[in-house]
Amino acid sequence: MNKLENKIINECLYHEVLDNGLNVYLMPRKNFNKQYAIFACDYGANDTTLLLEDKGEMKLPDGIAHFLEHKLFENEDGDSFAKFASTGASANAYTNYTTTAYLFSSTDNFATSLLNLLDFVQKPYFTDENVEKEKGIIAQEILMYEDDPEYQVYLNLLQGLYNNHPLRKNIAGSIESINKIDKDRLYLCYNSFYRPENMVLFLLGDFDLNKTLKLIVDNQSKKIIGEIKGVKKVFPVENDSINQKLIKKEMDVSEPLFNLGFKEVKIPDNGYELVKQELAVNILIDLLIGKGTKLYQSLYNEGLVDNHFHQYYILEKGYGYALMGGKSKDPDKLYQRIIKDLPDSLNKITIKDYQTIYKKNLGNYIKSFNSFARTASEFINYIFKGINYLDLLDIINDIELDYVIGFYDSLFREEKAVRSIVEH
Repeated sequence: MNKLENKIINECLYHEVLDNGLNVYLMPRKNFNKQYAIFACDYGANDTTLLLEDKGEMKLPDGIAHFLEHKLFENEDGDSFAKFASTGASANAYTNYTTTAYLFSSTDNFATSLLNLLDFVQKPYFTDENVEKEKGIIAQEILMYEDDPEYQVYLNLLQGLYNNHPLRKNIAGSIESINKIDKDRLYLCYNSFYRPENMVLFLLGDFDLNKTLKLIVDNQSKKIIGEIKGVKKVFPVENDSINQKLIKKEMDVSEPLFNLGFKEVKIPDNGYELVKQELAVNILIDLLIGKGTKLYQSLYNEGLVDNHFHQYYILEKGYGYALMGGKSKDPDKLYQRIIKDLPDSLNKITIKDYQTIYKKNLGNYIKSFNSFARTASEFINYIFKGINYLDLLDIINDIELDYVIGFYDSLFREEKAVRSIVEH
C-alpha cells in the first residue's frame, strides 16, 4: 500500500491498485465509533453516447445512469437495502452528471456491510419484469422534479446556457426516455462503465487497515467482471455561445425564483489546472457578490435579494458555469443591477478582502474533514478529476489574487449570461 499523507492538516490515507484495476483508498481513523464507505463509478447522466470498438457510436436514453443506479439495489436474492438494515448500516446512492456512487455508514458489522456493498454493485440482475416495474417508480420521481420550482429554475438555466451538451437534460431523464430503457441497454452500460478500473472504493473510519484490505482483495479476486473493452464517451460539439438569454416559467411560488448563469468556455484539460481554476473562480465570485460584499448588502437593503441568495462556480471536464440565485421580488431589476455593478465590485476588491475569503476557503477545506460524508464525497469528486483531496491544500496555496481576478473578463460577460426565472 502506498501511504499518502498531508502533515499540515494531519491526515493520511493508503492507496492500493488491485489486480483487477480497482483503486482502493483507505483512511483509518481510530477512536471514532463509525465507518463510512463509498463505491463510485466514473459514469454519470452526461454519458449517454458511447463509441464501441465493434458497434460504433450508440446513443442511449437520457436518464439511463440514474435508472441503473436504482436497479442495482435489486438483486436476485433480494433487496440490498434490507441487507444493510440487517447489519445496522445506513445505505444510499446518488447519480449526478459525472458520477454514480453507492455508500453506507455504520457503527458495527463493518466487514459484513462492506461485502454487501461490493457484492450488490458488482452483481447486476436485470429482467424484463423488474425493469418495467422500475419505470413507474422513476416516473414518479421525474414528476416530483417537474413540480419542484427550485429544480426547474436550475434546469432551465442549464438549458439556456447549453445548446447540445447533455447537461441540459434532467439527470433522471424524461418519462419518454426512460420508457426506451430495457435490460439489454442497462447491461450494455453496466458492462461498459462498471469496470473495476473505472471505479474507486474509498473507506473512512475505525477499521483495521490490513484486515480490511485483505477482505477487499479476497472479494475482488473471486469475481469475474464482464466488461466491454475499447469504450469511449462521446459528447456533442458545444459552441461557446449560449442557447437562450432568458427563460421564464410560471409555477406556484410565493416569490419569484431566479438563477443567473455565466457560461464558462475556458476549460483546462489538466486536472491540476481544472481544480485550481474552479477554486479561484469560487473565490472571485465570493469577492464580487458574496454575503460579505457591499454589492450584496446594497441588493439586500433594497429588498432585491434575501438570505436565500447563493453563488458558486462549477468546473468539470467539458463544461463549467458561474451561478447566482435565490428569491427576488423583482428579478429583472436585480439582473440589471448585477450586470451594472459587478465591474464596480471588481474594482473595489482589496488585498484584505481577498485574504478574508482565502482564509474562509482554507477553513472550509480543513473543516470538511470533520464530516465523514463530506470527506468521502469530496474525495470522490476530486479523484475523478485526477486530484487527491489531501493535495487540495497545495492547490489552494498556489492561488494568488492576480490569478483570481484574471478570470473576470472572460467569464462575467453579458453575452455569456443567461437568466432563468420561475414566477407565479
